Amino acid sequence: MSGREVGSAADVCVVGLGPTGRALAHRAMVAGLRVVAVDPRPERPWGPTYSCWVDELPEWLPHSAIASRIERPAVWTKQEHRIPRPYCVLSKQGLRDALPLDDATVIAGRARTVEAHRVELADGTEVRAAAVFDTRGQASPGKRRSASAHGIFVDEDIAAPMVTPGEGLMLDWRAENGAGPDEPPSFLYAVPLGDGTVIFEETSLGLRGGMPQHELRRRTLNRLAAHGIRLKGDEPTEAAHYPLDDMPPKAGLGQVIPYGSRGGMMHPITGYCVADSLSLADIAIGALRAGADPIAAMWPWQARLVYWMRMRGVYGLGRLTTDQSIAMFDAFFTRPPRQQRALLSAHDDYTALGSALFMTVATTWPFRWRYDLVGWTNRNRWVDWDFGRPEPGSRREVPDHEDSPAP
Repeated sequence: MSGREVGSAADVCVVGLGPTGRALAHRAMVAGLRVVAVDPRPERPWGPTYSCWVDELPEWLPHSAIASRIERPAVWTKQEHRIPRPYCVLSKQGLRDALPLDDATVIAGRARTVEAHRVELADGTEVRAAAVFDTRGQASPGKRRSASAHGIFVDEDIAAPMVTPGEGLMLDWRAENGAGPDEPPSFLYAVPLGDGTVIFEETSLGLRGGMPQHELRRRTLNRLAAHGIRLKGDEPTEAAHYPLDDMPPKAGLGQVIPYGSRGGMMHPITGYCVADSLSLADIAIGALRAGADPIAAMWPWQARLVYWMRMRGVYGLGRLTTDQSIAMFDAFFTRPPRQQRALLSAHDDYTALGSALFMTVATTWPFRWRYDLVGWTNRNRWVDWDFGRPEPGSRREVPDHEDSPAP
């Protein structure tokens, strides 16, 4: 293909075919646009586990895209909270099958240059289109505010002392991970995947530079051991490490359109991305068909204000101790459902989010901890924390940063 020009009459070129890019290309194709999609390995299986709240999914997505459903997921702080909102794990194959690209031109190649109307591949092939969407995900976060997770896949029968089919732990802050009160905090996320396994994933949110895999794995194993769950050591694993602070792009026609985690859709507090990307695809494509700016359509001022407020939240989360995190989440999960939804997923409900953040701070006890939440004290807590070195022979997984959001 070297030196060829492809797609001179294309309406859309999508660079990157993870779930985000594939959904965007699929919806553009369904809308009748001429689509070219570029990815180094378009048929490769998707690696990360993708999850979301059921009510976040667009109506056009079939139920076959859901692998596992949890009606009332649990949160453990000082006590157990039940969230009366269905949650699901997406089926990687089911999601892919729901996003066919039969009428699109799919090119296996790595993008070397991505411009507003032109994409050049490493072999010299040029793709030209009226609009170019860049969905390639994020680079390594360095010292930025980050999400880090280490997941271990465990057979359901072995996982039963902690998680049974139809149940799930969204946030487990119980003191079972072996970390002391004077160490950076982390929590457990554990859900059944619908394939006979449960993922146990120790997770850190908001730390500058994140938490290393060897420390997260140690904490995960400690939690499992506390419930009598012993592993063989050869169980499959997954790793995640990505930035939480990629801002929404500036509006304006005539530019590359960043989309997905690259386009500010990574939730700064939870690390979720895929559901928002699925839901915004039709808005972006609709704006494109109308000759309007897709970025402006996806990011009105209400959504940008929501993003700004959530960033205030992730800054606060990244400087708390374990006890402070527990107190803060204990306060948050007493908020009304709309306020919880505004923080966890709603794209532009700024009034409810403002109330949720204010009341969470106002009801966190003891009073002095509120100063840490708002950044008046201990603003640089945990910066450059030394987690030590991995033990000899311990497993170290390197995450794939291309379109790899957290669950």
